[in-house]
Amino acid sequence: MSIQVRDLNKSFGQFKALDNVSLQFNSGELVALLGPSGCGKTTLLRIIAGLEFADSGAVLFSGRDATATHVRERSVGFVFQHYALFRHMSVYDNVAFGLTVRPRRNRPDKQEIAERVHKLLELVQLDWLADRYPDQLSGGQRQRIALARALAVEPRVLLLDEPFGALDARVRKDLRSWLRRLHDELHVTSIFVTHDQEEAMEVADRIVVINRGRIEQVGTPREIYNAPATPFVYGFIGDANRLSGRAAGGWAELAGLRVPAPDFAQSEPRAVTGYIRPHDIELSGGGEGDGLAARVESVAQVGASLRVSVRSPEQAQSLQVELPHSGGQWPFEVGDAVRARPRAARVFADAPV
Repeated sequence: MSIQVRDLNKSFGQFKALDNVSLQFNSGELVALLGPSGCGKTTLLRIIAGLEFADSGAVLFSGRDATATHVRERSVGFVFQHYALFRHMSVYDNVAFGLTVRPRRNRPDKQEIAERVHKLLELVQLDWLADRYPDQLSGGQRQRIALARALAVEPRVLLLDEPFGALDARVRKDLRSWLRRLHDELHVTSIFVTHDQEEAMEVADRIVVINRGRIEQVGTPREIYNAPATPFVYGFIGDANRLSGRAAGGWAELAGLRVPAPDFAQSEPRAVTGYIRPHDIELSGGGEGDGLAARVESVAQVGASLRVSVRSPEQAQSLQVELPHSGGQWPFEVGDAVRARPRAARVFADAPV
């Protein structure tokens, strides 16, 4: 089922949670709502679910206006960050709950409920825990049970509000890979909220980046990372060095670094901010040559990469560099003279004061 939101506005007192938001979610895709805390992503999810109502605007399911439709009539499955399982019920009863409370005319018989519950527990790979209670499960197991419960009512839309936010990093990484595989099997239109950019990049078909209640950019993970549309997206998605400077004639000078700035080929000199990914900077031994003369401030190995911090006298801040490293001796040590050369950069005009 496709979902469309048109011109949604929502305020809580003086706080503007959503500011004229319009989006299209295609049938069967998995979309991440990504942004910092308080940006409006959970509010948007709850309005789609029917748990909140917008001050203005519309929500359409498969082209039909569902703005005023009660949450019970929307065929939506909702998974919360903190599971919301019934502690006094077994795993089986938690998953079956949405079916057993249906009106009698729509309620499956006990055998059909049992078959559906056991099939879902097999799907989430926890059929062997049917008789246990939530307190006897790990956090990752509880979240999978919460997902099975949301799927039991055969929703047309699955909404997940930071579903892995309460879990540790290792479990979170395992579960997001599992969620991607599960979605590929079920093809239920799914929207999930996260502030974890790595999670969004790994799991989603498309990412909606939200900031202060407004849409900054919508695109595939590759588009969002490789072609950020705004300074906020560049700074929020992945690591980036943020450098102030001036641009004119197709070039920008950023704290001693000269980088192409094709958007400013015809402009008068103006204040700009440049963004350079740490892995887009080359380092070589110091001495004469191209690039910014600097000295190494720190070196640390993180997995298969070296993170090197360098600084020149012209810079008020250090430049962060990421280099591949397969082991053995480090190519640079603290205090080494180096030359830094950016391979790629993106330059944005500063907003008028």
